[in-house]
Amino acid sequence: MDILEVLKNAVEKGASDVHIAAGMKPTVRIHGDIVSFGQAALTDEDVRKGIEVIIPKTQVERFKKGEEIDCGYSLDGSGRFRVNIYHEKRGCAIAFRVISSKIPSPDEIGIQESIKNLTRLPKGMVLVTGPTGSGKSTLIACLIDLITRERKAHIITIEDPIEYLFEDNNCIVSQREVGVHTGSFANALKYALRQDPDVVLVGEMRDLETISTALTMAETGHLVFATLHTTDAAQTVDRIIDVFPAYQQQQVRMQLSGALRAVISQELLATLDGKGRVAAREIMIVTSAIANLIREGHTHQIYSAIQTGKNLGMCSMENALAELCKFGLISPEAAAAKANNPEALKS
Repeated sequence: MDILEVLKNAVEKGASDVHIAAGMKPTVRIHGDIVSFGQAALTDEDVRKGIEVIIPKTQVERFKKGEEIDCGYSLDGSGRFRVNIYHEKRGCAIAFRVISSKIPSPDEIGIQESIKNLTRLPKGMVLVTGPTGSGKSTLIACLIDLITRERKAHIITIEDPIEYLFEDNNCIVSQREVGVHTGSFANALKYALRQDPDVVLVGEMRDLETISTALTMAETGHLVFATLHTTDAAQTVDRIIDVFPAYQQQQVRMQLSGALRAVISQELLATLDGKGRVAAREIMIVTSAIANLIREGHTHQIYSAIQTGKNLGMCSMENALAELCKFGLISPEAAAAKANNPEALKS
């Protein structure tokens, strides 16, 4: 098996992901569907040889000791990949996420004006949420790229691994990879405070220390973008607060109500014509009323606040899905499958 040829062909076919594992044919995900790719099942030896092509010997040794490997990989002329290498019951396996070499423009991925306005904030926290494969990295990359063109700032990104490569344009962009340039998200954030940042991108808020430091940065004059694997704004607020021990949670509610500026929850759906995918986005802009709901622990009322905040650029997931149905971009069945409240689509 020529792993590089598999990756090139996958990119040419518009795949978003590539899966290579012992005992199965190479497989790709195209417009959300898994498709077999290739003629013969791979042996464990085939996959091990492929692993040795894409990662350094030091990481190969770590993998042999049982560690999972997260890294980035660049293929000349075909773009970049986010890579996870792991063991499973059949042997070795590799999951590739295809990262476009070109950062899309806001218009290309249909970013609403209320989201673009978030890049002009002087400080605060903006969270982009959604399940794996929902386009969070692409949306944030588009926003960071917009900042490099419109502002004069120092941007620090902390990623695992580095995905999109940013041009400085009018800014300085310092991209740091966990495991290569820093030991952890929390460690990188702690020292970022001494590196004169204006904007900080946290690839993922995974633990209490990372979340706590990111909140402090957002409170102290920095604009912080981060991602979480949550499906809506209310769940996002609860997830952040629940990370902390009970005795700290009221303090964290106070912090979050003052620092949070917006939550964008995104889903990707296959288009009706089968030629691509389109994003549906729930947009919550934190108003004084929503800040009060967060502070008082009434997160269950956030949905109603989003429904009544349309004039401020807010949008519920159900309204976003209904709009895509209205314009014939997705099917009602696909919309119902992604809705947080399918009954609301019928009204």
